[in-house]
Amino acid sequence: MLHDQVLLTLPAWIADEIGPDAVYPDDLAKMTLAVRLSARNVREGTGGPFGAALFTEAGRLLGVGVNRVLAQTCSLAHAEMMAFATAQQNLRQFRLNQTGERIVLASSSQPCAMCYGASFWAGIDAVLIGARADDVQSLAGFDEGPLPADWLGEWQKRGIAVRRDILREDACAVLQTYGESGHVY
Repeated sequence: MLHDQVLLTLPAWIADEIGPDAVYPDDLAKMTLAVRLSARNVREGTGGPFGAALFTEAGRLLGVGVNRVLAQTCSLAHAEMMAFATAQQNLRQFRLNQTGERIVLASSSQPCAMCYGASFWAGIDAVLIGARADDVQSLAGFDEGPLPADWLGEWQKRGIAVRRDILREDACAVLQTYGESGHVY
């Protein structure tokens, strides 16, 4: 029997981590939320060591996500994909920047090949990155898939600004904790 619905959920604790009226005014505040989500996901045992959040440039939170691949039995359930989906549902639009408002993705780690590609379609204008792909591989054992040799340049050609290494040490600590836990993805 084929299923005619796809239902992906975030852990119940997500509500504890986000304030309904919270504003995240700068890159550090935005990335702090993404890394905090990744750490809690590992601590609670609800998924892999990745967290992501989407914001307006002014800092209004639009959506969040954590890695739920194993919990949801779905390879699409990466933190960024879950954040795209929650923001798209909240705004009722698939292209998040279609009204002209600039959209910022904060990701605890450099997006994998799938999430990198999806960012173009989701309408992302800026990406904040904590840990690098090398960190993800060496500390947690994840293979993030092939990216273009000039992945930064490809984003920039499309008007997507990239800022890296924001809270990199904190993001790497989450990856290391997960890697040392013995969980295998």
